[in-house]
Parts: sequence; C-alpha cells; structure tokens
Amino acid sequence: METIFPYLPQSFIVVGLILLVIEVLILGFSTFYLFFIGAGLIASGLLMAIGVIPETLFNALLSTAIITSLIALVAWKPMKNIQNKVEPKHVNNDMIGYQFILTEELAIGRTITHRYSGIDWKVKAKEPLSAGTEVKIIAIEVGVLTVQRVE
Repeated sequence: METIFPYLPQSFIVVGLILLVIEVLILGFSTFYLFFIGAGLIASGLLMAIGVIPETLFNALLSTAIITSLIALVAWKPMKNIQNKVEPKHVNNDMIGYQFILTEELAIGRTITHRYSGIDWKVKAKEPLSAGTEVKIIAIEVGVLTVQRVE
C-alpha cells in the first residue's frame, strides 16, 4: 500500500489547494464545504510532511476528517455571518426622473399599470394621486415604479 502513495503529503496539499480554488473562484465562496475539506487536506499534508503524522492512508484520512471537523466547528458561524452581510445598493438609472401622466387614480397601498418601453410596470405612490396628475419616477424595484407628483 505504501508504494501506491509515495507522495501522499504532497498529494493531499495539491488536492486541498484545488478544492480551495474551486470553492473560491468557481463557486464564489457560496458553500463552505469544499473550503473546510481543502483546509483539512492541506493541514494534514503539512503535518505528514513535517513528520507529525505517519504517512499512511488511514492516518491521513483520519487526520483530515478530524481537522476538517474542527475547522468547521470553529469557523462556520463567523464565516456565515460574513456571508450574510449584504449591503443594499441603490440602483440609479435613466428611468429615475422620467415624467408621465397617470391614466388612473392611484391610492396609497394600491398599484396601477403603466406601459413604458414595451413593459407593463406596476406603479405605486406614497400619497394618493388622481388621474391626469403629472408624476415622476423616484425609485425603481423589480417590476415596480415608485412615483411622486411633479412640483
């Protein structure tokens, strides 16, 4: 069995690095599993290379499992908190400030439909507006325009 894996520490380090690259570059750090396993493989490979762990497949896999579990237990919550920190970005585009005349009455909490650029948009406002009022777009969400009266 020893002759099958003559470069076991180096193999573990290389496979660990490959898993880290896949996790970070391809998956965008969206899951942490490959990161934890990759870190465990690298740590096990380094421990085997310096002689702390005997270079056998059983010891290598056992140490990888233990190190991966320890890293996951310690780092899961902080990494999850970092991943959940999302700063909302206000999108500003050419439609902000566009003015048009309402064809229907618009009440608070209700929406009407306005066709713009071939798309039917839902229109909402923070104040009641009557039909024939000239309004301008002040905010855009997915499929929804927020308008206010033109002063």
